Amino acid sequence: MKKPLILYFSVYGSSKALAEEIARQTGGDLCEIVPEIPYDSDRSHYSALAKYAKEEHDRDARPAIKGALPVGDYDTIFLGYPMWWYTFPMIVYTLFDEYDFKGKTLIPFNTHMGSGDGGTYGTVKKLAKGAKVLPGLPVEMSDAEKGAEQAVRVWIASLKL
Repeated sequence: MKKPLILYFSVYGSSKALAEEIARQTGGDLCEIVPEIPYDSDRSHYSALAKYAKEEHDRDARPAIKGALPVGDYDTIFLGYPMWWYTFPMIVYTLFDEYDFKGKTLIPFNTHMGSGDGGTYGTVKKLAKGAKVLPGLPVEMSDAEKGAEQAVRVWIASLKL
């Protein structure tokens, strides 16, 4: 397998920690999806972030991504995100609006606080037209922050890359 890209969006660091573990185990390159306008990463402001995320969702917003992402340089892309309001953050919709995943292998992973993947893996299949989408890995937020080495190892082995 060629070196994969581990592309992720994270505000509180749990999805980043999971992405870093995937990169460590696959030897892949890490790339963060950074919004033009940063989200407040102070966990003591969680209620405000949740409210703002809900407003983005209700408006069907497409937050701008800062800079270009190297999606075209990779055949295999792991895509990670936290769950916000039972779906992925609206910036992930921006990603699918702006980048073509045709002919690529896309492997979703996410962090959550009890909602699993919330059906987002099916949404990834719909939005990533022409991509092969492999089974994803949902990890509870606190487990991701503690280190999900074993869960990642088992999942990657099951993918048979």
